[in-house]
This record gives sequence, C-alpha cells and structure tokens, in this order.
Amino acid sequence: MPSSEPAGADPAPPGAPAPDAATVLPSAPATDLPAGAAMDVPTGSTTDLPADLGRRLYRDMLTARRLDGEAIALQRQGVFPAYVSLRGQEAAQVGSAAAVDRDRDFVFPTYREMAVALTLGVDMVGYMASHRALWHGGLYDPMASRFAPINAVVGGPVPHAVGWALGERLRGTGGCAVSYFGDGASSEGDVHESLNFAGVFAAPVVFVCQNNQWALSVPNERQVAGGSVAARAQGYGMPGVRVDGNDPAAVYTATRAALDHARAGGGPTLIEAVTYRLEPHSTSDDPSRYRDAAEERAWRERDPLPRLRARLEAAGHADAAFFEQAEADARATAERVRDGVAAAPEPGGADLFTHVYREPTRELARQRRAWQEEVEL
Repeated sequence: MPSSEPAGADPAPPGAPAPDAATVLPSAPATDLPAGAAMDVPTGSTTDLPADLGRRLYRDMLTARRLDGEAIALQRQGVFPAYVSLRGQEAAQVGSAAAVDRDRDFVFPTYREMAVALTLGVDMVGYMASHRALWHGGLYDPMASRFAPINAVVGGPVPHAVGWALGERLRGTGGCAVSYFGDGASSEGDVHESLNFAGVFAAPVVFVCQNNQWALSVPNERQVAGGSVAARAQGYGMPGVRVDGNDPAAVYTATRAALDHARAGGGPTLIEAVTYRLEPHSTSDDPSRYRDAAEERAWRERDPLPRLRARLEAAGHADAAFFEQAEADARATAERVRDGVAAAPEPGGADLFTHVYREPTRELARQRRAWQEEVEL
C-alpha cells in the first residue's frame, strides 16, 4: 500500500518550529484501534499535535455532538422533516476540516458533514436551514465559507470536487478540493470515474471517505471488494491512506500531508477514515433490523469524544475548568442554533423559480404565472 506520507509532504505548517514534548498531545494507545484494522497513519505513531490544536478539536467535536442532539430533537418535534446524525464521526470530520486552508481550499460535503461546516466557521443557522427544507443546500454563503452547498446525491459531491480542483490547477492558485463521501458511496460509478479522472489529470483533490461500516443497511464486507476503500487508490495512481477515524490527530495528520502533497503538484490522495455511526442512518431508519447490539456497544466504547478528553487530561493539557467551560459553550451554541433555525422565516414561494436557469425559459415563465394564479385564488 502506498505510503501515508507522500514524498515532499510536511504535516507541519511551513516554517513552524517542531513542537517539543511539553506542548504536544500524546497519542492514544494502539489498542484503541478497531480489531483487525491495519492503519497507515496508526494511532500511536505520527499523531502528536500541539496542545492548543488538541483543545480546539475537542471544542469543535463537543459542539457538533451537542448540536447533533438538538437537531434530532427538532426532527422528533416536527420542525425538521428528517435528519441524518453524525454521532460517532466527529473526529473524522473535525480532524480533516481543521487541516483545510480556508483562504485557498474548497470543501464539497454530503448531507452528513455538519461538524465539517462547524469547523470551517459556516453560519450554522443557515446550514441547518437545509434540514428544515427552507432552502436547498442551506442559507449560507458558500464562497465566503469555502463550503459548497449540501449535496444529497450519493457520491454527488465527488465529481464536483474534481472539476473545481482541476480548474484551480489550471489557474495556478494552489487551492485544493476536499471531497467527502461514505463507504456506500465509494461503490457509485460517479466516485470511480472521479477518482480515475483525478488520477489521470493529477487534480489537487483530497478524497475523504468516512467508512462508518454501513452503507445504510449493507455492511462493508458485502459491498467493498479488495479489503478496504483505500486499497482501491493504487488502481487510480494515487496514494491510499487508511487512518483511525476516531482519532482526530491521525485524521488531521493524514489530511494535512495529503493537502501538502497536492499543493506540491503530486496530485490526489484517497483517505479512508475508519469510524462508525453510532445513531441510525437517518431519523427514519431502524438499525436494530440489521445491526448487532454487541457491535454497537463495542464501537461506543471507542467514542472519539471521551478518548480525546482522556488524552488531553493525561497530558495535562486540559483541566476540569476547561471541560466545564467547553460544555457550557457547546450547549449555548447548540441552543442558539436550535432556536435560530426553528424561528427562521419560510422563503417566499416565488423562490421556486429563482436560480433555476441563468436565462429563464418560456416554460419556466408559464409555470410561474400558473403558480401566481393559484396563489391569488
């Protein structure tokens, strides 16, 4: 399998001094890795991070966890028609997003990357508006946040990311695309075509597959051939890196190296973050029909939040006061977003006909007139 650190990649910021032992977050024990899962950036080797970054990762992960809980409650109350939880995948999302250069790079999400949006500073009321079906893709500025509109098509963001990345390479900006998708989406034709295209044209894109073990109700072994998603990368002429997706430091290290590799002209990288979704696929799903309770319990013991907290405490990088304040701040943010999205006004009906075509067609104009006539009745 290709190296997890491509030639020329440097996971540290350019010109930054190497952190000493007193200012880094020590790695978690290797025994925390999922049984039988060999990792290219294993927990316990190259995953030390500065203490301030470790604390920031914890805050973002905790805030995403609390906001996720509020979103599930909003769906149960009828405010959201549906919702997809990210619980258990916070480390994979926050760790990768923290490596993104917000001035040059662009992120292409699916419908589950709420923690990525949060880490990138997206207006979360605007982001959550999409779950309330107020506007397709969210009510936030993608260009300002560097976070593309939410894409609910399985595998849909991947070709978009490749096209954008190739454009940036032609422009010479040094910008890279980061595309998210799941293990189920990795079997989609669009994803295979995108990987091949990116490999052929050396597009500066980082493919982040969050392998949460289940493509809705289909387990990995029934839809991922070749042993892993990362193993497929070799066939597309790019590095394939498998990391512990419940270790934010390992994910950050792999993503930073992949971005540096792409920026140096090395082309794309496929990262497989091995994690687990602790909640149902969506609020309309019942995982008890297809998942074993013992499997769920085993992965709950690997919950990324308590793992990171234990590492911060063991290193002396965070005390009880820090965790109390982090909890208070996370709950306050989650409640503010909850109240904001619940109170957001519905868009006007005329918006149905806005931004459909650059130049409105006769048929669109006819439909708008028909809609207006019905409204006035």
